[in-house]
Parts: sequence; C-alpha cells; structure tokens
Amino acid sequence: MKKTWSYTLIFIIYVTTYVNKSYSQEKMAYSNIKGKLSSTQNKNLDEVLIQLVNDADKKLVKMEYADQQGNFLFEQIPPGTYILVTQSMAFARYQSAPIVHTKNTDAGIILLSTASTTLKEAAVVATKPFIQQQYDKTVVNVAASISAAGSTALEVLEKAPGITIDQNDNIAMRGRQGVLVMIDGKQVPMSGQDLANMLRNMSANQIDKIDLITNPSAKYDAAGNAGIIDIRLKKGKTTGTNGNISLSYGQGIYAKLNPSLNFNSKHKNLNVFGAYNYAYREDFNDLLIFRNFYDDNNAVTGGNNYDNFFRYHFNSHNARIGADYNLRSNIVVGFAANGIFSDGNISSNSVAQSFNAQQQKTGAFTTIGDNNPQRNNGSINLNYKHTLDTAGRELTADLDYARFTSDETQNYHTTYFDNDQNPSKAPYLLFGDLNGNLSIRSFKMDYTQPLKSIGAKLDAGIKSSWVKSDNDVKFFDRSNGGNVLDEGKSNRFIYEENINAAYLNVSGKWKKLSIQLGLRTENTNAKGVQVTNKDNFDRNYTQFFPSGYAGYAFNDKHDLGLSMSRRINRPSYRQLNPFKVFLDPLTSSAGNPFLNPEITNSFELTHTFKQQYTTKIGYSRTTDNILIVLSPDTDPNSVLQTGRNLAKFDYYNLSFGFPLTIGKWLNSTNNALLYYGKYKGDLVNTHLDVSRVSFSFNSSNSININPNTSLEVVGSYESRSYYGFLDVGSYWFVNIGAQRQLWEKKASIKLNVSDVFFTNQTNAVTKLTGYGETFIQKRDTRVITLSFNYKFGGSLSNGAKRKTGGAEEEKRRAG
Repeated sequence: MKKTWSYTLIFIIYVTTYVNKSYSQEKMAYSNIKGKLSSTQNKNLDEVLIQLVNDADKKLVKMEYADQQGNFLFEQIPPGTYILVTQSMAFARYQSAPIVHTKNTDAGIILLSTASTTLKEAAVVATKPFIQQQYDKTVVNVAASISAAGSTALEVLEKAPGITIDQNDNIAMRGRQGVLVMIDGKQVPMSGQDLANMLRNMSANQIDKIDLITNPSAKYDAAGNAGIIDIRLKKGKTTGTNGNISLSYGQGIYAKLNPSLNFNSKHKNLNVFGAYNYAYREDFNDLLIFRNFYDDNNAVTGGNNYDNFFRYHFNSHNARIGADYNLRSNIVVGFAANGIFSDGNISSNSVAQSFNAQQQKTGAFTTIGDNNPQRNNGSINLNYKHTLDTAGRELTADLDYARFTSDETQNYHTTYFDNDQNPSKAPYLLFGDLNGNLSIRSFKMDYTQPLKSIGAKLDAGIKSSWVKSDNDVKFFDRSNGGNVLDEGKSNRFIYEENINAAYLNVSGKWKKLSIQLGLRTENTNAKGVQVTNKDNFDRNYTQFFPSGYAGYAFNDKHDLGLSMSRRINRPSYRQLNPFKVFLDPLTSSAGNPFLNPEITNSFELTHTFKQQYTTKIGYSRTTDNILIVLSPDTDPNSVLQTGRNLAKFDYYNLSFGFPLTIGKWLNSTNNALLYYGKYKGDLVNTHLDVSRVSFSFNSSNSININPNTSLEVVGSYESRSYYGFLDVGSYWFVNIGAQRQLWEKKASIKLNVSDVFFTNQTNAVTKLTGYGETFIQKRDTRVITLSFNYKFGGSLSNGAKRKTGGAEEEKRRAG
C-alpha cells in the first residue's frame, strides 16, 4: 500500500507540472478587468468589496476584494458592458458608468469618499436570485432571502428544494439518505439528532449560501453517496469587533431554549473569532408497535403489542474559539478549537401485551428505563494558507486532532404480569455501563494552479487520517440483589482505521462550454477486534472515484449539462460497534462490525430554461447498500435492530424547480420530485425485491408586507415510499411564521409555528421471513417559537476563510 501511495503522489506532481508547462504558451480565452481604489487617507482599502455587475440585466457577475494598496483584478471576464459597484462600512457607495470590456480593460483610479458615521445600509444594484441551478449543484442564496434573518440553519435547510428532514432528524436529499452536511467545505463532526441540534444552534444570519451538490468533484472526500450539503458562511472583512446575539424559546408539549453568541474581532493582521451556543431541549417519542412472529408456513406463532413513551431532556454547550494571523500579505496561519459538551436523561415507559398463535392474551410486562448519556467532544485545527502569486496559485494545509468521549448508564426494571394483572414471575433488573473513546488525527494539503492559457484551473491534493475507537460495554443482572456480569450482552470493541487519499481535478469555463474532470483515489486500512468473543477483521483496499461534468449554454434561454460521480459511504463508528442498547427484554439494537461500505455511481442530466426553470433527470446504483433492519434475534419472540448490507439499490429521479414572483410582495420557490427506488438482495433469510414510484413537493413562500415586515408559509409533502423492508406511509406538514425587522435591521423578532396541523408523523409496515411489524410514531413537532436576534458592531463577521479542518469526515462518522 505504501507503493500505491507513493506512485499516486508522484503522478499528481508530474501531471501538475506537465499540464502547466504544456498550456503556458497557448492563447487566453478571456481577458481581465483591473483598477485601483484610492481615498484621501488610503486606509482600509482591503476591506472594500468590489462587485462586477452586468449592465444589461444588473445581475452580479463576480465579486473581489481590493488589496491593501487598493488594487483589484477580475480575471477571465468575457467581452461585454459592465458596472463596478463598491460596498464598505468605511467608504460611501460608488457606482461606475458603464464600462465596455473587450480585452484587458483598465478601469483606472476610483476615488472613494469617507462614509458618514450615520451611514445607513447601502442599497446594492447587484441582486442574486434565491435559488440558482447549476450543472452539478443547486445554490440557495440565503443572504438574498429577506425572511432568513432570525431563522436557524436547520429551518433554512428544511425550506431548500429537494431537502427533507424526517421524524428522527435524518436529512435526505431528493428522497435519499446518506447525505453529508458540510460547513465551508468541511464535513461537520455529527450525524442524526446531534447534527440537527447543531444546526438549530446556528443562526441563518451567519450564512451566505448553501450548495446542494448532487455530484461532488474529486476535491471533496469520496464519502456521501446521496450528495453533499455545503453551508457557506459569510466572510468577515470589517475591522473592529462585531457579532450576533440571539435568543429563542419554543413551546410544544415541552420547552426548547436556545441562546447563542457569535463574535469576530479584527485588528490589523490579527483576527480573533469565537462562538457559544447553549441548547436546552425537552422532547418526546410516542411509539406504538404491533408485532407478529411466523412459522415456515407463514402462520402466526405469537406476538406483542407495545405502547412506548420516551421523554428526553438534553443540555448542550457548543463553544468555538480561534484566530488567524497574517504573517505576510500572502501568508495566513491560524488555529481553531471546538468543544461540544452535552448531558441528558432519557426516561422510557414500555407496556407490552403478549399473544399466542390464536391471538389470545398470554400476559404482559412493563419496562421502566432511565438512561443518562454524556458526550464530550473536542477538536483543534492548525491551518496554513499561502497565496503564491497574484495569478491564483495557492497552497493550503490542515493539521487536525479530535477526541470524543462518551459515558452512559442504563437502568431497566421489567415487571411481568398474568392476564389478571398479578405478578407472574420475579422482576428483571438490568444495569448497563457504556464507555467509549474515539481519537482522530488528520493531515491534508491542497494546491491550486491556474491554467490561464486555456481559461482553466487545476486542483490537486493529498490527505491522511488515523482513527482509533475503543468501546467497553458491561451489563449486569441485578435481579437477585447482586451485580452479576451478563457476558452475553457485554463486550469490548477496538477499531483502528487509516485512510490515505489523493486527488486531481481540472475545471474550466469558456464562452458556452464548462467542463470539470477529476479523479480521487483512497487507500483504506482497517481492523477491528471484539475482545470478549475474539472475533476480528482486517480490511485493506484501494478504490478510485472519478467525477466530472460537462455543460453547454446554447443561448440565453437554454443550458444543458451532464454530471457523474462515484461515491462511498462508510458506516459510522457507532454502526460498527456491536454493543447493544435495550428497549425491553425482547427488543434491542446493536452495531454490526462486519458492515461493508456502500458504493454509489450517479449520473444526472440537467436542463435550465431562462436560468430559472430547471429540470433534472438522474440515475444511480448503490451496491452493498447499508440498511437498518429489524429482524428476529436469537431469543424466542425477540427482535434486533442492526445495520446490514443489501446487494443493490437502483434509484431514478426526475425533478422540476420553478420560482414564482408576483410583484414585489410574493416570492415563491417550488420543487417537485418524482423518483423510483428499487431494492434487491437477500437479507435475514428473506429475498427482498421491492420498488415504488414516489413523489415529493416543497413550496416556500415569502410575503413582503413592507420593507420591515414579512410573512412566510412553507409546505411539504412526501408520498408513500420504501426504505428497504420498510413500507413508509405518506406525510405532510405546514409551517407559518411572521418576522419584523427592528432598529434599521440590526435586530429582528420572529414568531413561528411548525407543523401547524400536527401531521408530521411516521407510520410504516415491515415484513420478512419469520417476523412482521407495524408502527406509528409521533414526536413533539408542533412548536411555537419566539426568537430575537441582534447584530452588534456592524455586519456580522466570521473572520478569515479557514475555520474548519481536514478531519471533518472522520468526525462526522463519530456521531
């Protein structure tokens, strides 16, 4: 494997050098627009944002910042007529006369006047549409949305086209799970409810845009078989100290409280940033289960009906601190430290009624549970960025270390009754002590080389990560007053993983043609040991992940693009960990240390009409598809939930996105998706071959009453669909909200009601050999929330560009 790694690195260096030399003498496709800013004091010029706007339709073409001397440069601009517009807190707004650009235009010196201390928010000529469709991704311009202020990142994401969030806080893109969520190009270190809670703590005021990437380039980690959601934060350039304070209180059946603070302080070459978020949430899960067991002739042999009620209490503290320092004008070094600390309590009450083959009651049992999970997650990142020249050559590097610890105690008390509600046997008392440690080390380096002679860009990079997970789980039987170790339920699992990756990506955009081609290779070395029963595995493999797209603009109305990618979705470390979590004596869940990663090959054709109406047709095939399966366990009439690999999953999709605007008062974004999923393979003695055409629709509507007041109505519908053995019923929901901007838009207050009609509920049926189940699940989804948001010190600034590290994909799998 070392030779494979060495050959790959040599290949990247060779191709980088060769391509640069081969094309250095060729003729340039487009040309540049340059100029220089000046003022009476000639200070703070590097804080001025210059926008290049198309004179015909006033649409934004490109944005750049000036350097400390005031020089600015727009590269690879096609011929046309443009306007220059400046934005700055220190200088008054400037708008140029139309500039006719043919070849290497010099806009000359632009003299800026100092802004008045009472300067209000400047009007900007350039406007971005809320939704922009591109060949390989959809861009949601959050900063362009009036109603986004005061919302959370999760609320904005839920309104994005093609994105759904289910009852368990799992995020799906266009009907498929296995989505990676990223911030500024780095995967966040969580999944499921932990990820959702983090996004609830993030203010939408921090977000510039969200990229919904269906076929990511080779520069991204190959993980994420359904696509990537990349949240891009605003980039602060303002000198001084500024930030954002917010407070929200929600009331459903139970309370939800979320105060947060974000700040940024920039003085000369030093930028310090930080954030703190606290979340207190109470929630419930009301779960009804109707369960039957069958013999070889498909006759019922017995069953159980369950009425389960879970109540959750969670306290979460999320803190971040970091700094960036400009060693020189072209070299930035920085660090960022993050900590997530949470503790909670999960109380459960499970009442089960047992039946025999004749559907006669045979008794009942009640299980009272009391679990206390604690999670302490810390990470630190050191980063380096070197801009090698003004042409765009750039070298970046990240060094990361993260440590995750978990401690959890579980107490279960089960009481058995006969049909007359008399005790039928001695109570069963089970105590669990679960401890886990996970460490992640990572190093990555990226290099960017412009290929100006052909109007293209080359990106190359390497990454290595080392992971070690050690989980020790002990269960004790306390039924007889002692503390007897239950060796059948106890285990210790040690997992080590090393992934080495390298990539090469070339992209270019010409007058009508856009092309991107990339190749990523990842070498994986993993081993796992179950200390108790001595089971172990050792895996070593190298895989290649090609990606790319080609797009062509036929005219001003029609664009057509084709994209493809090959992706991998590795099981999370929790999915690999074989420790059991118990609901009652007959129901438990566990990880599967022998899970294989799933591989997905995707293709998509995109047509855009008038840069607004987008149609996408896609196909993908996933092999070794990871499914969470409920199936009979070793004990009679008991059930185990665990991850298993299915042979293949085929997915076809057709989507249509269309905006609607009525005057200045209504903006509506709508997305319709028709998809067909087919699962095929053999699992737990059952041949699975199911498929269904499903439909989803999402509509987000913003109603502007006046410049400071707006209403919002969001509706979503999901039709009946399959998830492996699960036949999931349809559901829908409506959210409504009102918002008022205060104090010259420095503050806002918002009132929102989610799931107004309490229809966001899950019901499903599953059937396989020897077992069948129907369940209905309700959660605390109808919540009225009042939020207040205040910006201090000017615009919210998030400092320099590099706030996250290179180990985020590994940290995500820790959740």
